[in-house]
Amino acid sequence: MILLAEFDLSLPLKNPVLIFSVILFIILFAPLLLNKIRIPHLIGLIIAGAIIGPNGLHLMERDSSIVLFGTVGLLYIMFLAGLEIDLGDFKKNSSKSIVFGLYTFVIPMVLGTLAGLYLLRFSMPTSVLLASMFASHTLIAYPLISKLGVAKNRAVNITVGGTMITDTLALLVLAVIAGMSTGELSQEFWIRLGVSVVAFGLIVVFVFPPIARWFFKRFEDNISQYIFVLGMVFLASFLAEAAGIEAIIGAFLAGLALNRLIPSTSPLMNRIEFVGNALFIPFFLIGVGMLIDYRAFVQDLDTILVAIVMTVVATVAKFLAAWLSQKTFRFSRAERDVVFGLSNAQAAATLAAVLVGYNIILGETPDGAPIRLLSESVLNGTILMILVTCTIASVMAQRGAQQLALEDSGQEDEAAADPSTDERILIPVNNSETVEELINLGVTIKSSLNKTGLYALNIIPESNPEGVTEKNARKVLKKAVVVGAATDTQVQELLRYDLNTVNGITNVVKENKITDMIIGLHQQKGMSDSFLGNLTEGILTRCNTTTLIYKPAQPLATISRYIIVVPDYAERESGFLYWLLRVWNIGRNTGAKLVFFGSMGTLTYIKEVHAKHPVEAEFHTFTDWNDFLILAREVKENDNLLIVMSRRNYPSYNSQMAKIPSYLNKYFQENNYILVYPMQLGISDESHTSLRNPSVHDSLQDMSKTITQLFKRK
Repeated sequence: MILLAEFDLSLPLKNPVLIFSVILFIILFAPLLLNKIRIPHLIGLIIAGAIIGPNGLHLMERDSSIVLFGTVGLLYIMFLAGLEIDLGDFKKNSSKSIVFGLYTFVIPMVLGTLAGLYLLRFSMPTSVLLASMFASHTLIAYPLISKLGVAKNRAVNITVGGTMITDTLALLVLAVIAGMSTGELSQEFWIRLGVSVVAFGLIVVFVFPPIARWFFKRFEDNISQYIFVLGMVFLASFLAEAAGIEAIIGAFLAGLALNRLIPSTSPLMNRIEFVGNALFIPFFLIGVGMLIDYRAFVQDLDTILVAIVMTVVATVAKFLAAWLSQKTFRFSRAERDVVFGLSNAQAAATLAAVLVGYNIILGETPDGAPIRLLSESVLNGTILMILVTCTIASVMAQRGAQQLALEDSGQEDEAAADPSTDERILIPVNNSETVEELINLGVTIKSSLNKTGLYALNIIPESNPEGVTEKNARKVLKKAVVVGAATDTQVQELLRYDLNTVNGITNVVKENKITDMIIGLHQQKGMSDSFLGNLTEGILTRCNTTTLIYKPAQPLATISRYIIVVPDYAERESGFLYWLLRVWNIGRNTGAKLVFFGSMGTLTYIKEVHAKHPVEAEFHTFTDWNDFLILAREVKENDNLLIVMSRRNYPSYNSQMAKIPSYLNKYFQENNYILVYPMQLGISDESHTSLRNPSVHDSLQDMSKTITQLFKRK
């Protein structure tokens, strides 16, 4: 038995259990206490690190464990930035990201070099290296942006893309200056660097995604998937270091590579964000705080001068870059604040540069002291610059993000007043094997920002030929609730005794004002003609909801494209806008490409929405449903076939739709597929005399407004 007297409670603490406990309580309480005086929690963690670190109360050392967890946290920030970025917007704004990246690189390089030469009297190599420290930045405020729900804003998207550009250029400058100072700069150096960087990029971009898709298809265990993702992130980071650039570039590129395989609505994404924000990222911030040495600013006037110049130049340069971006891209003031907040913080690459420069010894003084490329005053000044810029960045990013969130909240309230946005999605479940995929699809097609609106239903019919017990029924419902909770979505359980399944579903739809319904098929069974016939005669004729009949063959996250077949005159149906919004949500939430096949007239309407609210999409003319199987050549292994159907005697009905079940069973058994039955309210052919019917066009304008509100577009 270990007595309390036998514990070593001397400072710094050495007991790993006690050290970890102290850090956890700091992560818990520091943000809570400082938030009361309106200090962002990121700064609270940095200040806490300074207080407990070796230059403060010296409660603990900044040892290898702190460095390890801090490194994980830094890479986590960059990985999340790549993972949460909207690839559609990223491609659309790639030119803007390049412009911002050049702004935020060139301006600090010019101002930093001039300040080093004429204010601090440094040599040209030292001044250029100092300027590269100003040019780089760390997305330390990104967790704040993400928490406030504006991570997909265009300004954030452009800033994140520009970060990769400026950090890469700044780190290349670091490599060149280091090579010049050590005499290693040669033609061989450039060839080796170029080849290794290209090889690294090709491996991460083209090899990582197919490996990840293969893994996710075969291993559905949540823990295995999370560990696999972490392994890929650190492998990419190692490959970046091996290529001669910083690990943060590898982590960011890994996020981009895995972006479409980890949808924002997936349970895996929820776990990645939770663990990072709860543990690894706070560790990084505390570790940064431990570097701060207050004594250096009292003992050495040179350090104070260098620190002031560095901090002012870095802040002014980054603000000028954000201001120019605001004028160039017509950003609002709040968006400019977000850009400045995200790009002003100096941490990771800055630390890397100053440590490299500090360790390069150019010679010795007459008394034997080393002459370093970056002096000790620059090293200490860098620490102060990190503290000040991180503080400014957090305050500005939080202010801008809060303003954007308020604007979005106003749009959301306006959308909530529209009954069309009151989503209630019913998912009948009776097979535990398909529950997870059905709930995931329900979460994916949702567009409202609240975490409610999903209903899981299990019906015990009066005859009960399969002998379903209430215990088994509740077990299936419980699994649905657990799957929903993994995505932070509340699933409401509904258990019902009724005459039969059709009657039970119909009554639940009416009682709960259901807007959408997802009906699942067993993975090992096809869709029989009798099933579709019974469904049509039963549920579809009595429940006027947007109904999706879904058969999963592989996890939803591994789908690369959705092949969407739209019948002619689909735009004449009253439910056209509603199923289209569901499809749009799939594209937005998964990042998968939407490939539409339909008549030219119908595609005109879809293109109109796409022009205002772009997702990655293609459009192909297709009108001959008699030759439906020609689409079999278009559907690849990782595609999901989505067919928009119709009930009989409605404008978009086609007699060939009756053959769809046999086609699916024979030619598409290995693919996911979804049949969509839109809401149809008795619209007759006579009520639509032209494709440009004013009421339809007006509805499209309403649809455009609804999508704007629900997607929070800027």
